[in-house]
Amino acid sequence: MQEGPMEDLERVESKFRFVHVAARRARQLMGGMPAMVDGTGRKSTRVAEEEVLRGLIEYETFTTKKES
Repeated sequence: MQEGPMEDLERVESKFRFVHVAARRARQLMGGMPAMVDGTGRKSTRVAEEEVLRGLIEYETFTTKKES
């Protein structure tokens, strides 16, 4: 059985953020955006996961100020 990218999640700062970014990227791929890695014969979700783990997808995080 092929090892999936989920084994690399230990180096991801937030699993929730990883899933969110990968899901948004998968939607872009399904909409026709070109893949940044060889994705021939693979589902868009797996391609998106690999792109995020390789650091090919840029994203910003925002923090909110807590009110006193």
